[in-house]
Amino acid sequence: MAKKNSVYVCQSCGVQSPKWQGKCADCGAWNSFLEEEVVKTGKGNPIISGTGLKPLPISEIEIQKLVREQCGIAEYDRVLGGGMVPGSLILIGGDPGIGKSTLMLQTSGKYAEKGHKVLYVSGEESASQIKLRAQRLGVHSDNLYIYSETALETICSEIKKLNPFFVVIDSIQTIFSSSVQSIPGSLTQVRESASAFMRLSKNLNISIVLIGHVTKEGAIAGPKVLEHTVDTVLYFEGERGNSYRIVRAIKNRFGPTNELGIFEMLNEGISEVSNPSELFLSDIREQVSGYAVTVTMEGTRPFLIEIQSLITSSSGFGSPRRMANGVDSNRLSIIIAILEKRAGLHINTEDIFVNVVGGVKLNETAVDLAIVAAMVSSFQNKPINDTTIFIGEVGLAGETRQVSQLETRLKEAVKLGFKRAVIPKSSSKIKKSIKNLEIIEVKNIRELMDEVF
Repeated sequence: MAKKNSVYVCQSCGVQSPKWQGKCADCGAWNSFLEEEVVKTGKGNPIISGTGLKPLPISEIEIQKLVREQCGIAEYDRVLGGGMVPGSLILIGGDPGIGKSTLMLQTSGKYAEKGHKVLYVSGEESASQIKLRAQRLGVHSDNLYIYSETALETICSEIKKLNPFFVVIDSIQTIFSSSVQSIPGSLTQVRESASAFMRLSKNLNISIVLIGHVTKEGAIAGPKVLEHTVDTVLYFEGERGNSYRIVRAIKNRFGPTNELGIFEMLNEGISEVSNPSELFLSDIREQVSGYAVTVTMEGTRPFLIEIQSLITSSSGFGSPRRMANGVDSNRLSIIIAILEKRAGLHINTEDIFVNVVGGVKLNETAVDLAIVAAMVSSFQNKPINDTTIFIGEVGLAGETRQVSQLETRLKEAVKLGFKRAVIPKSSSKIKKSIKNLEIIEVKNIRELMDEVF
C-alpha cells in the first residue's frame, strides 16, 4: 500500500523542507513554501525506460538539416532565429495583460492560414471568449482548433488524436496532472506538465508554445525549472502606458540569443514595427541640449537609441541626486568620475539625470561616448547637431576603446540619414567601407569635446 507523506517545497527554487519556513535558506524568497504530498510506492530504485539507442562515435553521427517554418510575422520569426523549428518547445513569459495570448493567437492564425493544423489550448478562458478575441483580430481559419481544458492527461490525449503542427498552451500554470498531489501552478505541477509537453513535442515532432506567468520580480514562475526544460525562452516586455512591446530571446537552442522583436499594440491586435530605430528618435535634438544618439546591438540587429541628460545645480541639501533610467547606475557613476578627473568638468556637485528614450535598457559599453556627449551638452548648454552619432567605449583614463560590429552600426546610421559619426581611433578600413558618412576619430574625451563642442 502506498505511503503518503507531505513536504514543503519552495516555489522559487524547488528546495524541499520537512516543515514550513518563512524564508527560503537557498534562494532567500519569502513566503514561497507550499505543502505538497509525496507518494512513496515502495523500496528500491525505479526502472526508467529509455529510447533504446546505443552510444555512437561523434564521427558516425549524421547531421539533420534544420528546417524552419515561418509564420509570416517577420519580427516574431526573427526572434526565433528565422522561423520555428518543428519539434521545439518554446516558453514565452510576460506581465499580465501585456499581449502574450494575443500574439500567440495571431501566430496560430498565420500558421492555420498556411494550411497547418493548429491547436490552441486555454486553461484560463472559455472557447467562446477566445472566439470573440479571434474575431477582433481577424483570425477565422478552419485549421485552428480551440480547446478549453486544464487536465494534462486529457490535453496530451487530444494532441495525439489531432496530431497538429503547432500547439499553444495558455498557460502552463493552469495545467495540472492527476498523478501529482499538489495544487495547479505549484512547482511540482509546472515541472511535471512542462516535462510531459517536452516529451510529446519530441516524439510527435510538433512545436509547442507554453505561455507562462511571471513573478513580482519579473521572472517566469518556476523560472529555472522551465528555462532548463524548454528549447527557447522568450520574454514579452513593455510599459503599461506605452503601446510598444518588445519580445526578447533569452535562450535559443536553434538560433542566436538576445534577438529582439518590436511590436505595437493596436485595437486590432499586435502589429510588427518595420523600422524600430525611428521609435527611439525624437525631432527636438537640434534645439535642445543634452541629447545624443548612439547605436546599440541586440543580438545581430542594430538599433539607434537616443540618450538624454540633464545636469542642474544641486539644491544644496544632502548629496547630489543621481538618477539613471535605462543605463546602469554604476556605469553612470564611473563616467561622472571620468569627466570630473580627465575632462575637467566640475559636475560632481551637480544633480545629474540620464534617460534612455523608449524604455530600452542598455547593457553594453558601446554607448559610453553618447552618454558623455549628452552630459557635456547639457552641462555646457550646447545642443548637438542632429545628424551626429556617437559610438564607443570610454576607459578610466578617458581614452576611447573599440567596440564590436562597428561597421554594422555605422551602416544602420547611414540608412537613417546621419551624416557624421564620432568613433574611437580605428583603421582606415572602416572609412573606406562606409559611404556618405563623415567619420571623426577621437583618442579620448578631450578630443571629443574639441571636435563636437
